Amino acid sequence: MLAVQQISEAQDGLITAAQCRRLGITADHVKWLVRSRVWTAVSRGVYLVDADLRGSSLPLRVLVRAGQLACGPHAVVVRHSAALLHGIHGLRQDERAVHLSLPGDRAVPKRLGDGRLVPHQLVIDEADLVEREGMRVTSALRTVADLLLCTDRYAAVSVLDSALHQGLFADFDLPDVYRLIAGRRGVVAARDWIGQSDGRAESPLETRARLRCADAGVAPDELQSVIRGADGAVLGRADMLWRRARVIGEADGEQVHGRPEAVFRDRHRQNDLANAGFTVLRFTWSDTLVPDRIPTVVRRALAGAQRSITVAG
Repeated sequence: MLAVQQISEAQDGLITAAQCRRLGITADHVKWLVRSRVWTAVSRGVYLVDADLRGSSLPLRVLVRAGQLACGPHAVVVRHSAALLHGIHGLRQDERAVHLSLPGDRAVPKRLGDGRLVPHQLVIDEADLVEREGMRVTSALRTVADLLLCTDRYAAVSVLDSALHQGLFADFDLPDVYRLIAGRRGVVAARDWIGQSDGRAESPLETRARLRCADAGVAPDELQSVIRGADGAVLGRADMLWRRARVIGEADGEQVHGRPEAVFRDRHRQNDLANAGFTVLRFTWSDTLVPDRIPTVVRRALAGAQRSITVAG
């Protein structure tokens, strides 16, 4: 079974019926392995070999691989699933959905273990395809272009920011995004969203907080600005900065800032900034879900700073 192990290790713990036949493993033996719960059938003709993954909900990446294997070499991983493989953040992933573009009559829904295949029929040039560990996937640029047309504005800009921040493509590539969405449904809104992107944002939380502020007329002056004390020493870096008012907006991701060592580090940093005359506002994901919450807090801080300037004057 060494050959089975080698193949499955390269395919996220999966093997196909066709690959079994080439190895001389009969269909009856495969059925016996499934009945004996040594293997698990994920989809028709696709089996989970990795024992560590059995008995639990399969990771979305494994479901994507299963879908691609089940649908054959013409299947292309697209949209949300392509974003997953590229490491692009900002989407509300349906953890059980696998998005594949399939030709003709093959574009039909099917079960994938505890997930489901969402079929598409997209016209994709070979130049817009890349390979990721044996899977055909739309390029990062094409993936983002497709997502701009099927998501809301906040998700769309978050996806753009994420791809730009990670260097998957650059600002000078954005004209190609315009080209890829031209003439397609949703293009009018998507064109406007492209201009709202900023690759300096380090997370979807930062993107969404920035958009909330911009929508309410209190857009920050700078992003990822280095803050220095009177002696020139670096006090920190601000996710968002309103420079004249000396107001800083920080996006607090629970995964990072919730760790004990991060709490202490943030406390010392915030004290240093406060002593230098800066007001630090901290925002979480839940704050972005209420349209006026972040802008209201920012306005109050800006108004307070203006009163201080007036009194001092």
